[in-house]
Amino acid sequence: MSVTRDPKLTLAQALDEIGMSRAAFYRLRARGKAPRCLKMPNGQIRIRRSDLDSWWDTCEVHAC
Repeated sequence: MSVTRDPKLTLAQALDEIGMSRAAFYRLRARGKAPRCLKMPNGQIRIRRSDLDSWWDTCEVHAC
């Protein structure tokens, strides 16, 4: 039986994928608009792959 884990991205990996600066990300986070984050005991941030994918879905705009 294999257990599939949800990969966790470092903040740098997520920012590279999003194409956003660290400062812009923290502004989004302060407004509650950033993907859900995990804060590690050492203070670093990780973002679950599924949370980033869900966030991308919320960014999608449908043309009328």
